Amino acid sequence: MQSRIPRQPAHEAQKQGARHANHHAGLGAELTAVVTGARRRALRDADRQIDTAHLLHSLLESDAEVRAVFGEGPRTARLLGYLVQRSIGYGLRWQSAVEDSGAVPVVAEAAGFSPLAAAGMTYARERAVHRGGAPGGVDLLAAIIVDPQARAVEVLERAGIDSRALLARLETWTGDPAP
Repeated sequence: MQSRIPRQPAHEAQKQGARHANHHAGLGAELTAVVTGARRRALRDADRQIDTAHLLHSLLESDAEVRAVFGEGPRTARLLGYLVQRSIGYGLRWQSAVEDSGAVPVVAEAAGFSPLAAAGMTYARERAVHRGGAPGGVDLLAAIIVDPQARAVEVLERAGIDSRALLARLETWTGDPAP
């Protein structure tokens, strides 16, 4: 069986690795793992770039604090269901399009990220600096749902989760699980 992941020359892989390392600078081990999971998901789904829905899925899988933000219950299960279905139907229309709302300046090349996902990575770092810490999963979650045109927001809304209410909750998040 032939792999769906395209092969690339070694010099291209080295250049791409350097760009990834630069974009991961200042993320810490936890968020680097989230980005790595999102990249693996994008490749497996045959998507051209990591988008905000890939990041959301990876955050839910690997960050306990992000899962605590959503709490237990049917809405979270429905959200994970939409994210899992992405590669088998839901979200296939995204494969041929770049995630870009036009609200943020277009990033020429951001290590395989959609413009919104790249802006989210930057915003997560800025948000962490503002609160005086290192960027964490909650910072990235807030960053990827700021733009209402983000794919992560679309997935949240389809799962019955109000992204504006979630964003407001993240602004005051102290680590206490949802009631």
